[in-house]
Amino acid sequence: MTSPSLLPITTTCLYSEKFIPYYPAMQKTARRSQSARPPGRPREFDMDTALDRAVRVFRERGYHATSIGDLTAAMRLATGSIYKAFRDKHAVFLAAFERYTALRQEQTRSAAARGANGREQVRNVLLSYVEHSQGSEGRRGCLVVGSAVELSALDPVVGARVNAQLKSNESFIAGLIREGQADGSIPRHVAADDTARLMICITQGLRVVGKARLPLDGERLVGVAMKLLA
Repeated sequence: MTSPSLLPITTTCLYSEKFIPYYPAMQKTARRSQSARPPGRPREFDMDTALDRAVRVFRERGYHATSIGDLTAAMRLATGSIYKAFRDKHAVFLAAFERYTALRQEQTRSAAARGANGREQVRNVLLSYVEHSQGSEGRRGCLVVGSAVELSALDPVVGARVNAQLKSNESFIAGLIREGQADGSIPRHVAADDTARLMICITQGLRVVGKARLPLDGERLVGVAMKLLA
């Protein structure tokens, strides 16, 4: 007979929507941000869904105007659950920033991959930024741009992450330009690094214009930007 002490223990915890087991290993940021906690029942909520909801609040309201109450309402979690998973609002923000940039990077690279050559890939990246700078998505704003304006000067942790993300985007575009030069779709005389830096200024500027709800003629604007590759 199996000893009672060797039987598996099953625990469940009720949250607002459904039962979805969550363990700390599912989200590195949450694991890093929390202090050691005694053994107990596992938290049960979908981390990605909760962070997506937090991202939306931070994009729309900014960091300082977002309260823990705003986050509990948006993430549909109890205050205690947020503090157990993240420690404080700053840790929630860092996890949300990580989630947002990972998804945006995936969207940008997916858009680029639809191009047949380097030139088309750069054009698709610019069109993707225009798309995300319009309508309700544009009005929510970009978390990277918002963080750069609101937090970078005073928060070295956020500043470092913003800097790293912009450099990653710039390096990606520079790589596409070099691919275009290799396949003949972009002239060799184009300075890849300098042009990529200017395109980052354009793409982030698009997000600011979208947040301000100014109209964007995507095809025309992208056509002008592509003259940098002539």
